Amino acid sequence: MSDFDSPDAESSRPVYKVYKRRFWGLAQLVLLNIVVSWDWLTFSSISTTAAEYFDVSESAINWMSTGYLFAFCAVSPFVIWTLNKGGPKPAIITTASLLLVGNWLRYAGTRANGGIFGLAMFGQILIGFAQPFCLCAPTRYSELWFSHQGRTSATAVASLANPLGAALGQLIDSEWASKPSDIPNMVLYISIISTVAALPSFFLPALPPTPPSASCITPQIPLRTATRQLLTTREFWQILIPFSVYVGFFNSVSSLLNQILSPHGFSETEAGIAGAILIVVGLVTAAILSPITDRYKHYLGSIRVLVPVVAITYIGLIFAPSSPAGIAPSYVVMALLGASSFALLPIVLEYLAEITYPLSPEIGSTICWTGGQLLGACFILIQDALKAGVGDEPPLNMRNALVFAAVVAVVAAPFPLTIGLFGRVVPRKRLDVDRGIVVQEGGEEAGPDGEVGKGKSDSDSPGSG
Repeated sequence: MSDFDSPDAESSRPVYKVYKRRFWGLAQLVLLNIVVSWDWLTFSSISTTAAEYFDVSESAINWMSTGYLFAFCAVSPFVIWTLNKGGPKPAIITTASLLLVGNWLRYAGTRANGGIFGLAMFGQILIGFAQPFCLCAPTRYSELWFSHQGRTSATAVASLANPLGAALGQLIDSEWASKPSDIPNMVLYISIISTVAALPSFFLPALPPTPPSASCITPQIPLRTATRQLLTTREFWQILIPFSVYVGFFNSVSSLLNQILSPHGFSETEAGIAGAILIVVGLVTAAILSPITDRYKHYLGSIRVLVPVVAITYIGLIFAPSSPAGIAPSYVVMALLGASSFALLPIVLEYLAEITYPLSPEIGSTICWTGGQLLGACFILIQDALKAGVGDEPPLNMRNALVFAAVVAVVAAPFPLTIGLFGRVVPRKRLDVDRGIVVQEGGEEAGPDGEVGKGKSDSDSPGSG
């Protein structure tokens, strides 16, 4: 059964509504995704300083990020079940609860006895458990509260808040912790911010009074059957593989960016700026492209343009840090990588929901995110192991690690590029269901969507790739 019973079941032309209150829940998802990502990279951007404070190696500090990613993978089956059975609100409350406990335990680990690394790590793992509940919720939330005219933008805003939190961490943490003794106060400030962001979660409405679109009231396929059906769909694997690879490398590059740049004479502050450029340029690009995608629905065409750009930028990252031009080439590569990756993310998530409908969207998105986090953890370990020795020139450089990233990124590129080729039709099923629906905003009628024809595949749309 769906979350709604249709209020217009006997009407030949039902009218669906969207409500302004949907933006409160969207804003809360944004806040939670910001703070969980900030928490994830708390120590990565200041890895040298944190290692000195806790009296451990930089590789041990890397485990603060790696363990966080493995925690995501461990809890992902519960995330799918929670979102599928209860919807976004229970997932949002779970996120908030784990954030509150994890942050204050982590603060205790930095403050007590001059720093207890194990306790700080335990708090970090709890926050890692929190992340998937909010990171995997946007596609489910946007389907539940938004019409087809705004779903991609809603998914983009909530999903891309996660890298925005990473950008804040890259910029702010290095300012708050310029020396080892600053670590406890930095974690205290982040804990306070996380607490303020988490509290409104407990007061959100669970469902809108009436559904926003026809696709929202279609009876759900049972979870086990839906998962089995998803895993036997060719296009799902063509999205899962590159999604996991590119999210994984974003995670590893974000975690190791300071160690990528520092052997070439760049400071933690410059590494923080590079990470911020990666994310801010990506957010701006996604903010421009997501509404365009909402309007024209050119999912597959956008994927075919953006995926090669992502792969090429990983090649550029091999040469940028060692460039005689200084830090500028690294900034340019980060900007290009951010623009292409962030523009691609919500488009892929919404396209996956479209082509796998009527399967509930959180199943595919959670599996994809879990693949990205799992590979991210593996990539961090692999790239850390590929770090050059102290006798190399420059010492401890990560050129081999960047070559590894470029090779894997290029190998993953053909998978999404071949969707819909060789005579295979890939319809956008959810858009077909929503075709011609009248949407009301606050009771005012909006015109029907006449741009999406029933039974069309993505490649049938004008201007599509």
